[in-house]
Amino acid sequence: MTTLLLPLYSVCAIALGLYTAGQAILLWRYWRSRREQAPMPAISRWPALTVQLPLYNEAHVAARLIDAVAALDYPRDQLMIQVLDDSSDRTAQLVARKLAKLEARGYRVQHIRRRHRDGYKAGALAAGLRQCDSEYIAIFDADFIPPPDFLRTLLPHLLANPALGIAQSRWGHLNADENSLTRAQKLSIDTHFVIEQAARNRSGWLIPFNGTGGLWRRRCIEEAGGWSADTLTEDLDLSYRAQMAGWRSLFLPDVEVPGEIPPQLAAYKQQQARWATGNTQCLLKLARRISAANLSATQKVMAIQHLCQYLPQPLMLLMLLLTPPLLLAGALDGLPLAPLGLLGLAPPLMYIASQSRLYDRRRALAGLTAFPALLFIGTGMSLSNSLAVAAALLGAKPGFRRTPKFEADWQRSHYALATDITVWLELALMLYALWAAGLAWDLQRELFAYLLIYALSFASVAGWSLRESLLVWRGQLAALHKRSPEAANKA
Repeated sequence: MTTLLLPLYSVCAIALGLYTAGQAILLWRYWRSRREQAPMPAISRWPALTVQLPLYNEAHVAARLIDAVAALDYPRDQLMIQVLDDSSDRTAQLVARKLAKLEARGYRVQHIRRRHRDGYKAGALAAGLRQCDSEYIAIFDADFIPPPDFLRTLLPHLLANPALGIAQSRWGHLNADENSLTRAQKLSIDTHFVIEQAARNRSGWLIPFNGTGGLWRRRCIEEAGGWSADTLTEDLDLSYRAQMAGWRSLFLPDVEVPGEIPPQLAAYKQQQARWATGNTQCLLKLARRISAANLSATQKVMAIQHLCQYLPQPLMLLMLLLTPPLLLAGALDGLPLAPLGLLGLAPPLMYIASQSRLYDRRRALAGLTAFPALLFIGTGMSLSNSLAVAAALLGAKPGFRRTPKFEADWQRSHYALATDITVWLELALMLYALWAAGLAWDLQRELFAYLLIYALSFASVAGWSLRESLLVWRGQLAALHKRSPEAANKA
């Protein structure tokens, strides 16, 4: 048995080392290019432009988004506000009333309703594109609030460079300090944009479009094959196809569009599972095309490395499962894992660099205090993300499950999600990791801390999930009582 398990464990460790080496390269490239800035081109015209707002059951935030888009500093006769509304709840009525008021004030608006939600967000974006003739398309998700100068800041870059097909901004945060979960996500999001996106873009490597806060050239979308629902990350899919077709992409880290961070763990897990499935689907769909594309070897390697970003979690989970039998067999004694630990310094250094770039010393240090929560939550979610990756590898086609947006008081919202069955599997993994840590204490003590982190991570995520279930039950009972005391008493 050991002759089978040890090679598998070693392959997982090597694969993790290679992925983490890619992260270290990104950190190095960021540091080398950290002072680069894209100059603002001078332009003399403002062409017709459509802002697409894909919505699905966003009653809490739809009006806020439409108000922000209406406040964009852009010639009103050249701006079309297009709400792609697939909602099945009262969102549609709220949007209709809001758009009617804007139209009465002279805005050009479209409220596009589809009979069927075919293709989910990708289908909605494609349907909207067929109903407008603008050459430039801006896209904002429901929970984002673009600043008034957004279009005047991004559009000049596309107008000045005919080879540029995509320009996008950095995500900011509307509710970063709501709880420990949002603070942890803020640290992760900041690092993705400030370090990873900037390093890839300035190095000339492929860069993903993050789905919102961006501006597209229509011809780029069409020549790349258009929006596709083949994967759950239609933004990543199209942006990679566009760049392989020769279009350039620009990331502007100094342009910030704030958005809502999921304040509920169940919502965050659902979001990450969707992204894990979608990224892996893109890996399966695009890896061969990337290998054959007219790209440099470095561009190809770093593109594949990015598409593999959710694979480390099933690898880590598999290593955890393999550890106890290998400890009992004495097979891990002397295994050279020190290089993996050294490479593991790259992510913490990326967090430090991102916070130092964005904030003053006090706020940067405050942001870094979220690292333990990010470590425990990220590790504890490895089960749900691994299941999502496995689903993609096995060819499953799960539906698009939106991330609910709350604006405030998520515990009383009917959009709040219920805890799923994975919480019991996470508790089982917590016990398994505790057993493994106990074995390590007796047999190979240098692995004890590593295994204890797993136990604490699964305990944290499972405990958080169960606590959220109680909070949602109490919150929704209070909301029901507010609406109807008699119905609440019966409940």
